[in-house]
Amino acid sequence: EENMTVTEDFSRVENTYQMEAEVCIIFSDFGKMQNVCNLLIEKLGTSVTINPPHFYHTPEAIDSLRRQVCVTAVGNTRRKAQEVCQLFCQALGKPLLIKEEETKEWGGHIDSHLSLSADSQTLQEKIQNATAYASCRVFAVFEIKGKENRRSKLP
Repeated sequence: EENMTVTEDFSRVENTYQMEAEVCIIFSDFGKMQNVCNLLIEKLGTSVTINPPHFYHTPEAIDSLRRQVCVTAVGNTRRKAQEVCQLFCQALGKPLLIKEEETKEWGGHIDSHLSLSADSQTLQEKIQNATAYASCRVFAVFEIKGKENRRSKLP
């Protein structure tokens, strides 16, 4: 309910009353949006008009994307360091330093409900233009432990 607004307009046309309602819903799931639109068209037929969707990212969604990209970059760095350690018969220890060096973002409309050329774009172009991308470069220093020879520990 918090992501939905309803505006109703009653008017008299000759001897009848006419009601028009506008329902605006913010969806975070494209599939759910399609299902709701299809249901409305199925139930209400030509009495309903579905406007094309407007795609945008909330500041919270962009912040979440930034965090996910950074965590993924750190995980990738750890896996690469683990592989290097294995080549030299070493064991990777705990991280000593992790530093986010560079973050890049491109694409996507942040909190922008309308774009200037939105009416002339196809649905695929709208989705492509509203898709947000991010990359993150990290610097990490890990502790390296030498693997002890297990045979030397046997009596």
